Amino acid sequence: MVLARAGLWQEVVTVPANQTYLMPDGMSFEEAAAFLVNYITAYMILFDFGNLRPHQSVLIHMAAGGVGTAAVQLCKTVENVTIFGTASASKHDALRESGVAHPIDYRSMDYVEEVRKISPKGVDIVLDPLGGSDTTKAFNLLKPMGKLITYGVANLLTGQKKNLMAMAKTWWNQFSINALQLLHLNKAVCGYHLGYMDEEFELIGGVVAKLVSLYSQGKIKPKIDSVWPFEQVADAMRQMQEKKNVGKVILVPELKEEN
Repeated sequence: MVLARAGLWQEVVTVPANQTYLMPDGMSFEEAAAFLVNYITAYMILFDFGNLRPHQSVLIHMAAGGVGTAAVQLCKTVENVTIFGTASASKHDALRESGVAHPIDYRSMDYVEEVRKISPKGVDIVLDPLGGSDTTKAFNLLKPMGKLITYGVANLLTGQKKNLMAMAKTWWNQFSINALQLLHLNKAVCGYHLGYMDEEFELIGGVVAKLVSLYSQGKIKPKIDSVWPFEQVADAMRQMQEKKNVGKVILVPELKEEN
């Protein structure tokens, strides 16, 4: 398994040896491709930043995506964690089966209201890959001593193309807070970007070792939505942008013929 910021959509790549990791026994190559980025991200935002503990509650946005499914599985390794997850309605059955207690259709419902109906005080942790005004909503949903971890700005992309108006709106509505406000509110805000930790070999290696152990114990397993050959990369990307996938979309040089 390898980590790299970019350049992996090709048949042959060169990467530093210290950014490579042995696949555990029983893991498929498709699972390996879906493993590192998603599970390292989910683990570090939940446990290193979020300090997830038993009997807490977590709101996971894009809960049916790659990081989302990894986060749900990792939450299930901790006793009695209540999971709220946003996704389109067609994915709710899959979310319930994976352990999301409260799936929320962000397209037809106000997820803030839905969370408040069940948990009036809010949640302990919010995982925010959205940005813009959703980060403000996330912060306001936190209980005292709650933690907001922002790790993306998906709201910059709407539909199949970047919408300049949406980008400007997201940028204008970007969450901002000062240290004095944090002091009074007893909340924490964290930012995470795995791509800027490519020199933290020991830190990332330790996380990978823990994740491989959890995989070998059968506690986590990458969910593969579909596998596409390189020549169909546009179709694969379209499926993700239209948010039709549950789990990870994988690219391979060419599909193997089934007997």
